[in-house]
Amino acid sequence: MKTNVFRYLLILLVVMAGNTVSAQNKAYIPWKNGKLLVSKEGRYLKHENGVPFFWLGDTGWLLPERLDRDEAEYYLEQCKQRGYNVVQVQTINNIPAINFYGQYSHPDGFNFKEINKKGVYGYWDHMDYIIKTAEKKGIYIGMVCIWGNLVKSGQMTVKEAQAYGKFLAERYKDQPNIIWFIGGDIRGDVKTAEWEALAKSIRAIDKNHLMTFHPRGRTTSATWFNNAEWLDFNMFQSGHRRYGQRNGDGDYTIKENTEEDNWRYVESSQSMTPLKPIIDGEPSYEEIPQGLHDPNETLWNDNDVRRYAYWSVFAGSFGHTYGHNSIMQFLKPGVGGAYGCTKPWYEALKSLGFNQMEYIKNLMLTFPYFERVPDQTVIAGTNGERYDRAIATRGNDYLLVYNYTGRPMDIDLSKISGSKKNVWWYSAKDGKLEYVGEFDSKVVNFQHDSGYCSGNDQILIAVDSSKNYVEKGWVALPDAQQKWNK
Repeated sequence: MKTNVFRYLLILLVVMAGNTVSAQNKAYIPWKNGKLLVSKEGRYLKHENGVPFFWLGDTGWLLPERLDRDEAEYYLEQCKQRGYNVVQVQTINNIPAINFYGQYSHPDGFNFKEINKKGVYGYWDHMDYIIKTAEKKGIYIGMVCIWGNLVKSGQMTVKEAQAYGKFLAERYKDQPNIIWFIGGDIRGDVKTAEWEALAKSIRAIDKNHLMTFHPRGRTTSATWFNNAEWLDFNMFQSGHRRYGQRNGDGDYTIKENTEEDNWRYVESSQSMTPLKPIIDGEPSYEEIPQGLHDPNETLWNDNDVRRYAYWSVFAGSFGHTYGHNSIMQFLKPGVGGAYGCTKPWYEALKSLGFNQMEYIKNLMLTFPYFERVPDQTVIAGTNGERYDRAIATRGNDYLLVYNYTGRPMDIDLSKISGSKKNVWWYSAKDGKLEYVGEFDSKVVNFQHDSGYCSGNDQILIAVDSSKNYVEKGWVALPDAQQKWNK
């Protein structure tokens, strides 16, 4: 009875929410612009017709296993309304995985010939439903084919990886909204042959969908697979550690006391040849303990998840994936939670960070897209360290600087075209836009009125005054996605 009531409430909420959804979220179906491609300069993703794709992902790892059809519909609708266009899932989290309906992912091991059983709503039927429901809402499903620790423990051989990849590719090659994830929280030099077999077996059949590798925390796929033909873009996992928190890990690829500096992974990956797009596929989750495993530790909050997003994107990432402790594991009554999680997933949808990610997507789509590059020389003099680090990106006639603490900063306005620049502050918390004034093309000191404090994060926008990307009278940026629709 309780389950039926909950389903009814979910459906009611979906209907009510649909009445207030923006025109953008009703109308925008990304793949109407063609399949996803890597842009020619090697930094970004675009559609076949040239429309840019800014990846705004949510981490929905256990969606296929823990949610029923009504719950999955509700969750995906909420993602759509907040502007998310990718949901990352664990296709299987065990061998076999078991879903809400008690159905097994591998009833016959890695023999999939009889996987579709007449009269049975099986594990893969439910996966089909999730993918097709996401398709209707304009959302890509980032499919982590199998979690890394399963392969590490020997539960999938090279031969089985080939059979599994063939099955996945044949089943989903014609779906428009698939992005393949090889790996799954694992180093690429662990069971490399199995990962290569899985990737190549999928690519042999499905040449229409992009593919990446999801690595272990504090590592990047570029370390092992940057030259791999099957790897279209790199992914790093900046992870859940705070500065100086090592917890005995012995395989760091970064210097001690830089654990939160996710921009470093972007810079290191983009220094490699060939240049491939890069994204933080797993930063610190909102409301998860710092360091992950001790529930008594301080929880990461909305300030932190915003900082990770802007640091990564302004350093050169082509998008960002958000995560929440409750949502990624879909905690609900009757289901045990990990990492000290107690909040039901549907309550976590109200969390500040989950609802603030759309502002970065709208900001980046407001300006000329493919010419944008990271450029820290925009920040004149000595930059700050750790939370005081400002980070800058620019096009030919606009620049953006993210400042997490609100400290004073000297900005070199001569880095973009125009003798005069119009300047605004843009709030990472609520998308509020404030016109500051017009300035000469020189170094100018800026500080937001909110003062100096972590979480007082603002973005400085400076635009050649001859351009009209942003109007002086605006108090918020309009829906930028609309201008790219063709």
